[in-house]
Amino acid sequence: MNERRGHMGGHTETEIADQPTCWRRAAAEDTSALPRPGERVAVLGCGTSWFMAQAYAALRETAGQGETDAFTASEAPLHRAYDRVLVLTRSGTTTEILDALAALRGRVPTVAITADAASPVRDAADDVVVLGYADERSVVQTRYATTQLVLLRAHLGEDVTAAIDDARRALDAPTPAPAGQYTFLGQGWTTGLAHEAALKMREAAGAWTESYPATEYRHGPISIAAPGRVVWSFGPPPAGLAEQVAAAGATLVAGTLDPLAELVRVQRHAVELARAAGLDPDAPRNLTRSVILDA
Repeated sequence: MNERRGHMGGHTETEIADQPTCWRRAAAEDTSALPRPGERVAVLGCGTSWFMAQAYAALRETAGQGETDAFTASEAPLHRAYDRVLVLTRSGTTTEILDALAALRGRVPTVAITADAASPVRDAADDVVVLGYADERSVVQTRYATTQLVLLRAHLGEDVTAAIDDARRALDAPTPAPAGQYTFLGQGWTTGLAHEAALKMREAAGAWTESYPATEYRHGPISIAAPGRVVWSFGPPPAGLAEQVAAAGATLVAGTLDPLAELVRVQRHAVELARAAGLDPDAPRNLTRSVILDA
């Protein structure tokens, strides 16, 4: 099965299919360097890592483990008093991440989760967790981002067994018919996943996508709901929203899998759309694996 996917979809599709295996390994990782219960924590990331930071921050607060903020690295208020700063960076080379770590050195304990043990972030952060087995050849992040979040969910004390089982199901679950526009909705920690889903569809397939907290969708964005468009909810939508989407003629997709596994289904759909449009999801337009800015 994995061979077929890899042949048809290149690196990205192979890496999507490998997620259940990576998640199982992440659940058994040593997480002693990660934030302790009760600490006030900031989580920094860029792009996909920022959205994973948003999901983790919401999960950590819901678990009662302490106040947790998520920021894109370039906009982080580094003057605030935090007990620890966690940075998420697949490449370990992103300029904004390294700049933030340099500004924090000696003032706040820092820990980085990365895919590359030899990257500059190893020396820039006080502690490093390396998920090298989840690294990717594709520019578009799929398995690394989700594996990172499974690690963090397990660190919070969650049993991720059901999520791993759902990830396997997501590899063969049906995906929607192609649409002209997609809106992704989340609530709580899945809001970050909704933002990531929209980004994935833009990156891999150049699709017109938007994302919102589910209860915000009725405050304006629902105006674009129409026939030929999809509203994709991570979990059941708020009461009454399904009826409103149907009245507008749009198609509602309400995820029933673990929300992170539902993201795997979105990743697959993004590759399907890319292939149908003659695009290569391994080499998306205008993107590189890491954003490294000139000094």
